[in-house]
Amino acid sequence: MIRREAQTKLIQLAQSFKVVAVIGPRQSGKTTLVKAVFNKKEYLSLENLDTRNYAIEDPRGFLENLPNGAILDEIQRVPSLFSYLQEIIDNNTQKGLFILTGSNNFLLQENIAQTLAGRVGFITLLPFSVRELSKTKFSKQTDFDYILNGFYPPVYDQNINPSDWYPNYIRTYIERDVRQIKNINNLLIFEKFMQVLAGQTAQELNLNAISIDVGVNLKTIKSWIGILESSFVIYLLKAHHKNYKKTIVKRPKLYFYDVGLACSLLRINKPEHLENNPFKGALFETMVVIDLVKYYANKAIIPPLFYWRDKTGHEIDLIIDTYNKTIPIEIKFGKTFMSNWFKNINYWKKLSHENEAFVLYAGVQEQKRTNNNQVFNWKNNAFLEDYL
Repeated sequence: MIRREAQTKLIQLAQSFKVVAVIGPRQSGKTTLVKAVFNKKEYLSLENLDTRNYAIEDPRGFLENLPNGAILDEIQRVPSLFSYLQEIIDNNTQKGLFILTGSNNFLLQENIAQTLAGRVGFITLLPFSVRELSKTKFSKQTDFDYILNGFYPPVYDQNINPSDWYPNYIRTYIERDVRQIKNINNLLIFEKFMQVLAGQTAQELNLNAISIDVGVNLKTIKSWIGILESSFVIYLLKAHHKNYKKTIVKRPKLYFYDVGLACSLLRINKPEHLENNPFKGALFETMVVIDLVKYYANKAIIPPLFYWRDKTGHEIDLIIDTYNKTIPIEIKFGKTFMSNWFKNINYWKKLSHENEAFVLYAGVQEQKRTNNNQVFNWKNNAFLEDYL
Protein backbone atom coordinates (compact mmCIF):
# COMPACT_ATOMS: atom_id res chain seq x y z
CA MET A 1 0.00 0.00 0.00
CA ILE A 2 1.30 3.45 -0.95
CA ARG A 3 1.17 5.64 2.15
CA ARG A 4 -1.28 8.50 1.80
CA GLU A 5 -0.32 11.97 2.94
CA ALA A 6 -3.88 12.50 4.21
CA GLN A 7 -3.30 9.83 6.88
CA THR A 8 -1.69 12.21 9.36
CA LYS A 9 -4.58 14.69 9.22
CA LEU A 10 -7.15 11.87 9.28
CA ILE A 11 -5.77 10.56 12.58
CA GLN A 12 -5.73 14.08 14.01
CA LEU A 13 -9.39 14.64 13.06
CA ALA A 14 -10.40 11.33 14.65
CA GLN A 15 -8.81 12.51 17.89
CA SER A 16 -10.86 15.71 17.80
CA PHE A 17 -14.27 14.76 16.38
CA LYS A 18 -16.73 12.00 17.21
CA VAL A 19 -17.38 11.50 13.50
CA VAL A 20 -14.94 11.88 10.61
CA ALA A 21 -16.09 11.95 6.99
CA VAL A 22 -13.66 10.99 4.24
CA ILE A 23 -15.02 12.16 0.91
CA GLY A 24 -13.63 11.89 -2.59
CA PRO A 25 -14.17 10.25 -5.98
CA ARG A 26 -14.79 6.56 -6.39
CA GLN A 27 -11.61 4.48 -6.47
CA SER A 28 -9.47 7.22 -4.90
CA GLY A 29 -8.44 4.91 -2.06
CA LYS A 30 -10.88 5.99 0.68
CA THR A 31 -11.78 2.47 1.79
CA THR A 32 -8.18 1.28 1.73
CA LEU A 33 -7.07 4.24 3.83
CA VAL A 34 -9.76 4.10 6.53
CA LYS A 35 -9.50 0.32 6.89
CA ALA A 36 -5.73 0.63 7.36
CA VAL A 37 -5.89 3.51 9.85
CA PHE A 38 -8.89 2.22 11.82
CA ASN A 39 -8.17 -1.49 11.49
CA LYS A 40 -9.86 -2.37 14.80
CA LYS A 41 -13.19 -0.89 13.79
CA GLU A 42 -15.94 -2.93 12.22
CA TYR A 43 -16.28 -2.21 8.52
CA LEU A 44 -19.64 -2.08 6.75
CA SER A 45 -20.17 -1.19 3.12
CA LEU A 46 -23.53 0.29 2.26
CA GLU A 47 -22.92 -0.67 -1.35
CA ASN A 48 -23.65 -4.21 -0.18
CA LEU A 49 -27.33 -4.84 -0.91
CA ASP A 50 -28.08 -6.84 2.25
CA THR A 51 -26.30 -4.34 4.50
CA ARG A 52 -28.01 -1.44 2.80
CA ASN A 53 -31.47 -2.98 3.08
CA TYR A 54 -30.93 -3.65 6.79
CA ALA A 55 -29.86 -0.03 7.35
CA ILE A 56 -32.83 1.31 5.38
CA GLU A 57 -35.45 -0.93 6.98
CA ASP A 58 -34.22 -0.68 10.59
CA PRO A 59 -31.71 2.17 10.96
CA ARG A 60 -32.00 2.26 14.76
CA GLY A 61 -31.40 -1.47 15.12
CA PHE A 62 -28.57 -1.31 12.57
CA LEU A 63 -26.69 1.33 14.60
CA GLU A 64 -27.46 -0.23 18.00
CA ASN A 65 -25.47 -3.26 16.83
CA LEU A 66 -22.42 -0.98 16.57
CA PRO A 67 -21.79 0.15 20.19
CA ASN A 68 -18.10 0.76 19.47
CA GLY A 69 -18.79 2.64 16.29
CA ALA A 70 -17.75 1.52 12.81
CA ILE A 71 -16.55 2.46 9.38
CA LEU A 72 -19.64 3.12 7.26
CA ASP A 73 -18.57 3.07 3.63
CA GLU A 74 -20.57 5.02 1.00
CA ILE A 75 -23.01 6.27 3.61
CA GLN A 76 -24.77 8.56 1.15
CA ARG A 77 -26.54 5.42 -0.07
CA VAL A 78 -28.67 5.49 3.13
CA PRO A 79 -29.45 9.14 3.96
CA SER A 80 -31.84 8.16 6.77
CA LEU A 81 -28.90 7.01 8.90
CA PHE A 82 -27.72 10.56 9.55
CA SER A 83 -30.62 11.47 11.85
CA TYR A 84 -30.10 8.35 13.95
CA LEU A 85 -26.34 8.96 14.10
CA GLN A 86 -26.98 12.39 15.60
CA GLU A 87 -28.76 10.91 18.61
CA ILE A 88 -26.01 8.35 19.19
CA ILE A 89 -23.05 10.72 19.01
CA ASP A 90 -24.78 13.35 21.15
CA ASN A 91 -25.00 10.75 23.92
CA ASN A 92 -21.43 9.51 23.52
CA THR A 93 -18.12 11.14 24.41
CA GLN A 94 -15.84 8.85 22.38
CA LYS A 95 -13.77 10.55 19.69
CA GLY A 96 -13.50 8.91 16.29
CA LEU A 97 -16.56 6.77 16.97
CA PHE A 98 -17.81 6.62 13.40
CA ILE A 99 -15.76 6.98 10.23
CA LEU A 100 -17.90 7.79 7.20
CA THR A 101 -16.89 7.66 3.56
CA GLY A 102 -18.73 8.96 0.55
CA SER A 103 -18.12 9.51 -3.14
CA ASN A 104 -20.75 12.18 -3.62
CA ASN A 105 -19.95 15.48 -1.99
CA PHE A 106 -23.37 17.01 -2.58
CA LEU A 107 -25.41 14.18 -1.05
CA LEU A 108 -23.02 13.73 1.86
CA GLN A 109 -22.63 17.41 2.73
CA GLU A 110 -26.35 18.06 2.38
CA ASN A 111 -27.26 15.32 4.86
CA ILE A 112 -24.49 16.22 7.29
CA ALA A 113 -25.46 19.90 7.21
CA GLN A 114 -29.02 18.97 8.13
CA THR A 115 -28.24 16.64 11.02
CA LEU A 116 -24.56 16.54 12.05
CA ALA A 117 -23.34 20.10 11.53
CA GLY A 118 -20.46 20.93 13.86
CA ARG A 119 -20.00 17.31 14.88
CA VAL A 120 -18.01 16.07 11.90
CA GLY A 121 -14.43 16.53 10.76
CA PHE A 122 -14.04 16.49 6.97
CA ILE A 123 -11.16 15.46 4.77
CA THR A 124 -11.13 14.99 1.00
CA LEU A 125 -9.09 12.12 -0.42
CA LEU A 126 -8.25 12.56 -4.09
CA PRO A 127 -6.22 10.17 -6.29
CA PHE A 128 -2.48 9.93 -5.65
CA SER A 129 -0.41 13.10 -5.59
CA VAL A 130 2.94 13.24 -7.31
CA ARG A 131 4.57 13.51 -3.87
CA GLU A 132 3.00 10.20 -2.86
CA LEU A 133 4.18 8.49 -6.04
CA SER A 134 7.65 10.05 -5.72
CA LYS A 135 8.35 7.68 -2.82
CA THR A 136 7.64 4.59 -4.93
CA LYS A 137 8.98 2.84 -8.02
CA PHE A 138 6.69 5.06 -10.09
CA SER A 139 8.87 8.12 -9.39
CA LYS A 140 10.78 7.34 -12.62
CA GLN A 141 7.78 8.13 -14.79
CA THR A 142 8.13 10.86 -17.40
CA ASP A 143 5.74 13.81 -17.44
CA PHE A 144 3.99 12.19 -20.40
CA ASP A 145 3.56 9.02 -18.34
CA TYR A 146 1.97 10.95 -15.49
CA ILE A 147 -0.44 12.65 -17.88
CA LEU A 148 -1.46 9.45 -19.66
CA ASN A 149 -1.60 7.22 -16.59
CA GLY A 150 -3.33 9.74 -14.36
CA PHE A 151 -3.24 9.20 -10.63
CA TYR A 152 -6.02 6.77 -9.71
CA PRO A 153 -4.74 4.02 -7.35
CA PRO A 154 -5.93 0.95 -9.36
CA VAL A 155 -3.69 1.96 -12.27
CA TYR A 156 -0.72 1.68 -9.90
CA ASP A 157 -1.73 -0.76 -7.15
CA GLN A 158 -3.29 -3.29 -9.51
CA ASN A 159 -1.07 -2.55 -12.52
CA ILE A 160 -4.06 -2.04 -14.82
CA ASN A 161 -3.42 -0.45 -18.19
CA PRO A 162 -5.02 3.03 -18.08
CA SER A 163 -6.43 2.55 -21.59
CA ASP A 164 -8.43 -0.35 -20.12
CA TRP A 165 -9.24 1.09 -16.71
CA TYR A 166 -10.49 4.59 -17.53
CA PRO A 167 -13.20 3.66 -20.09
CA ASN A 168 -14.63 1.17 -17.61
CA TYR A 169 -14.45 3.72 -14.81
CA ILE A 170 -16.34 6.25 -16.95
CA ARG A 171 -19.00 3.69 -17.81
CA THR A 172 -19.42 2.61 -14.19
CA TYR A 173 -19.49 6.20 -12.94
CA ILE A 174 -22.20 7.20 -15.40
CA GLU A 175 -24.35 4.15 -14.79
CA ARG A 176 -24.14 4.26 -10.97
CA ASP A 177 -23.36 7.68 -9.59
CA VAL A 178 -25.00 9.89 -12.19
CA ARG A 179 -28.28 8.03 -11.93
CA GLN A 180 -28.08 8.14 -8.15
CA ILE A 181 -27.88 11.95 -8.21
CA LYS A 182 -30.23 12.61 -11.09
CA ASN A 183 -32.26 10.44 -13.40
CA ILE A 184 -30.58 10.96 -16.77
CA ASN A 185 -32.20 8.91 -19.49
CA ASN A 186 -29.79 9.42 -22.38
CA LEU A 187 -26.43 8.33 -21.01
CA LEU A 188 -24.79 8.59 -24.44
CA ILE A 189 -25.46 12.32 -24.54
CA PHE A 190 -24.11 12.68 -21.01
CA GLU A 191 -20.92 10.88 -22.05
CA LYS A 192 -20.64 13.22 -25.05
CA PHE A 193 -21.02 16.10 -22.60
CA MET A 194 -18.07 14.75 -20.59
CA GLN A 195 -15.99 14.48 -23.77
CA VAL A 196 -16.76 18.10 -24.67
CA LEU A 197 -15.69 19.17 -21.17
CA ALA A 198 -12.44 17.22 -21.46
CA GLY A 199 -11.63 19.34 -24.51
CA GLN A 200 -12.11 22.46 -22.36
CA THR A 201 -9.96 21.49 -19.39
CA ALA A 202 -7.80 24.40 -18.19
CA GLN A 203 -10.13 26.86 -19.95
CA GLU A 204 -12.81 29.25 -18.78
CA LEU A 205 -16.14 27.54 -18.26
CA ASN A 206 -18.30 28.66 -21.19
CA LEU A 207 -21.74 27.20 -20.58
CA ASN A 208 -23.26 28.57 -23.78
CA ALA A 209 -20.56 27.01 -25.97
CA ILE A 210 -20.94 23.67 -24.18
CA SER A 211 -24.71 23.79 -24.61
CA ILE A 212 -24.32 24.31 -28.37
CA ASP A 213 -21.67 21.58 -28.74
CA VAL A 214 -23.67 18.99 -26.79
CA GLY A 215 -27.08 20.00 -28.16
CA VAL A 216 -28.65 20.32 -24.70
CA ASN A 217 -30.28 23.39 -23.15
CA LEU A 218 -28.38 25.67 -20.79
CA LYS A 219 -30.37 24.71 -17.68
CA THR A 220 -29.49 21.04 -18.19
CA ILE A 221 -25.81 21.85 -18.76
CA LYS A 222 -25.70 23.77 -15.47
CA SER A 223 -27.28 20.82 -13.70
CA TRP A 224 -24.81 18.36 -15.24
CA ILE A 225 -21.87 20.57 -14.29
CA GLY A 226 -23.11 20.38 -10.70
CA ILE A 227 -23.24 16.59 -10.91
CA LEU A 228 -19.64 16.31 -12.13
CA GLU A 229 -18.43 18.80 -9.55
CA SER A 230 -20.16 17.10 -6.61
CA SER A 231 -18.84 13.67 -7.61
CA PHE A 232 -15.25 14.91 -7.96
CA VAL A 233 -14.90 14.60 -11.72
CA ILE A 234 -14.33 18.31 -12.37
CA TYR A 235 -12.86 21.11 -10.30
CA LEU A 236 -13.90 24.73 -10.82
CA LEU A 237 -11.12 27.22 -10.09
CA LYS A 238 -12.64 30.56 -9.17
CA ALA A 239 -11.46 33.86 -10.58
CA HIS A 240 -9.57 36.06 -8.15
CA HIS A 241 -11.86 38.79 -6.89
CA LYS A 242 -9.42 41.72 -6.85
CA ASN A 243 -9.51 43.69 -10.09
CA TYR A 244 -6.69 46.23 -9.40
CA LYS A 245 -8.75 48.80 -11.32
CA LYS A 246 -8.93 46.49 -14.33
CA THR A 247 -11.96 44.85 -15.92
CA ILE A 248 -11.48 41.19 -15.09
CA VAL A 249 -12.92 37.86 -16.16
CA LYS A 250 -15.14 36.37 -13.46
CA ARG A 251 -16.04 32.97 -14.90
CA PRO A 252 -14.34 29.97 -13.27
CA LYS A 253 -11.81 27.80 -15.06
CA LEU A 254 -12.61 24.13 -15.49
CA TYR A 255 -10.19 21.32 -14.64
CA PHE A 256 -10.60 17.58 -14.50
CA TYR A 257 -9.64 16.17 -11.11
CA ASP A 258 -7.69 13.46 -12.92
CA VAL A 259 -5.70 14.17 -16.06
CA GLY A 260 -5.72 10.49 -17.07
CA LEU A 261 -9.52 10.57 -17.11
CA ALA A 262 -9.44 13.65 -19.36
CA CYS A 263 -6.99 11.89 -21.70
CA SER A 264 -9.25 8.87 -21.93
CA LEU A 265 -12.25 11.02 -22.83
CA LEU A 266 -10.12 12.72 -25.50
CA ARG A 267 -8.97 9.29 -26.76
CA ILE A 268 -5.34 10.10 -26.01
CA ASN A 269 -3.71 6.91 -24.74
CA LYS A 270 -0.18 6.78 -26.19
CA PRO A 271 2.83 9.13 -25.89
CA GLU A 272 2.82 9.69 -29.65
CA HIS A 273 -0.81 10.88 -29.36
CA LEU A 274 0.35 13.53 -26.90
CA GLU A 275 3.60 14.71 -28.46
CA ASN A 276 2.13 17.23 -30.90
CA ASN A 277 -1.39 17.32 -29.51
CA PRO A 278 -3.03 20.76 -29.17
CA PHE A 279 -4.33 19.70 -25.74
CA LYS A 280 -0.83 18.96 -24.41
CA GLY A 281 -0.35 22.27 -22.60
CA ALA A 282 -3.86 22.24 -21.13
CA LEU A 283 -3.42 18.68 -19.85
CA PHE A 284 -0.10 19.58 -18.24
CA GLU A 285 -1.65 22.63 -16.57
CA THR A 286 -4.53 20.45 -15.36
CA MET A 287 -2.10 18.00 -13.78
CA VAL A 288 -0.11 20.74 -12.02
CA VAL A 289 -3.13 22.68 -10.72
CA ILE A 290 -4.84 19.58 -9.34
CA ASP A 291 -1.62 18.40 -7.71
CA LEU A 292 -1.58 21.68 -5.77
CA VAL A 293 -5.26 21.16 -4.90
CA LYS A 294 -4.29 17.74 -3.50
CA TYR A 295 -1.58 19.31 -1.37
CA TYR A 296 -4.18 21.34 0.50
CA ALA A 297 -6.84 18.61 0.48
CA ASN A 298 -4.46 16.21 2.24
CA LYS A 299 -4.22 18.74 5.06
CA ALA A 300 -8.01 19.25 5.16
CA ILE A 301 -7.57 22.86 4.04
CA ILE A 302 -9.84 24.51 1.49
CA PRO A 303 -7.39 25.33 -1.33
CA PRO A 304 -6.74 29.11 -1.37
CA LEU A 305 -6.28 28.90 -5.13
CA PHE A 306 -7.60 31.20 -7.85
CA TYR A 307 -6.71 32.43 -11.32
CA TRP A 308 -6.69 35.97 -12.70
CA ARG A 309 -7.33 37.34 -16.18
CA ASP A 310 -8.21 40.81 -17.40
CA LYS A 311 -10.13 41.75 -20.52
CA THR A 312 -6.94 42.66 -22.39
CA GLY A 313 -5.61 39.08 -22.20
CA HIS A 314 -3.18 39.28 -19.30
CA GLU A 315 -3.53 36.10 -17.26
CA ILE A 316 -2.03 34.47 -14.17
CA ASP A 317 -2.53 30.69 -14.22
CA LEU A 318 -2.76 30.36 -10.47
CA ILE A 319 -2.87 32.66 -7.45
CA ILE A 320 -2.36 31.55 -3.86
CA ASP A 321 -4.31 33.98 -1.69
CA THR A 322 -3.47 33.57 2.00
CA TYR A 323 -4.19 35.72 5.03
CA ASN A 324 -1.13 37.90 4.43
CA LYS A 325 0.19 37.20 0.92
CA THR A 326 -1.00 36.87 -2.65
CA ILE A 327 1.38 34.75 -4.72
CA PRO A 328 1.16 34.43 -8.55
CA ILE A 329 2.18 31.18 -10.26
CA GLU A 330 2.69 30.53 -13.97
CA ILE A 331 2.65 26.97 -15.34
CA LYS A 332 4.72 26.12 -18.41
CA PHE A 333 5.11 22.78 -20.20
CA GLY A 334 8.67 23.43 -21.31
CA LYS A 335 12.00 22.05 -20.14
CA THR A 336 14.09 25.11 -20.96
CA PHE A 337 13.46 28.26 -18.96
CA MET A 338 12.56 31.38 -20.95
CA SER A 339 12.63 34.84 -19.39
CA ASN A 340 9.39 35.91 -21.10
CA TRP A 341 7.54 33.45 -18.87
CA PHE A 342 7.56 36.19 -16.24
CA LYS A 343 5.92 38.74 -18.56
CA ASN A 344 2.39 38.39 -17.14
CA ILE A 345 3.71 37.94 -13.61
CA ASN A 346 5.68 41.18 -13.75
CA TYR A 347 2.63 42.98 -15.16
CA TRP A 348 0.46 41.65 -12.33
CA LYS A 349 3.05 42.50 -9.66
CA LYS A 350 3.04 46.14 -10.75
CA LEU A 351 -0.73 46.23 -10.28
CA SER A 352 -0.84 44.34 -7.01
CA HIS A 353 2.42 45.57 -5.42
CA GLU A 354 3.13 42.01 -4.32
CA ASN A 355 6.68 40.75 -4.18
CA GLU A 356 7.08 36.97 -4.67
CA ALA A 357 6.23 34.88 -7.73
CA PHE A 358 6.81 31.38 -9.08
CA VAL A 359 7.02 29.55 -12.38
CA LEU A 360 6.39 25.80 -12.30
CA TYR A 361 7.70 24.02 -15.40
CA ALA A 362 8.78 20.66 -16.79
CA GLY A 363 12.51 21.36 -16.53
CA VAL A 364 14.74 20.29 -13.67
CA GLN A 365 16.86 23.39 -13.09
CA GLU A 366 15.58 25.54 -10.24
CA GLN A 367 16.47 29.21 -10.18
CA LYS A 368 15.95 32.35 -8.15
CA ARG A 369 15.71 35.23 -10.59
CA THR A 370 15.62 38.99 -10.09
CA ASN A 371 12.60 40.67 -8.45
CA ASN A 372 12.11 37.64 -6.18
CA ASN A 373 10.86 35.49 -9.07
CA GLN A 374 11.59 31.80 -8.61
CA VAL A 375 11.53 28.80 -10.95
CA PHE A 376 10.74 25.26 -9.77
CA ASN A 377 10.11 21.89 -11.33
CA TRP A 378 6.36 21.24 -11.12
CA LYS A 379 6.87 18.22 -8.85
CA ASN A 380 8.47 20.38 -6.16
CA ASN A 381 5.69 21.99 -4.18
CA ALA A 382 7.64 22.19 -0.93
CA PHE A 383 7.53 25.98 -1.22
CA LEU A 384 3.83 25.81 -0.33
CA GLU A 385 4.74 25.12 3.31
CA ASP A 386 5.38 28.85 3.67
CA TYR A 387 1.86 29.73 2.51
CA LEU A 388 -0.40 27.51 4.62
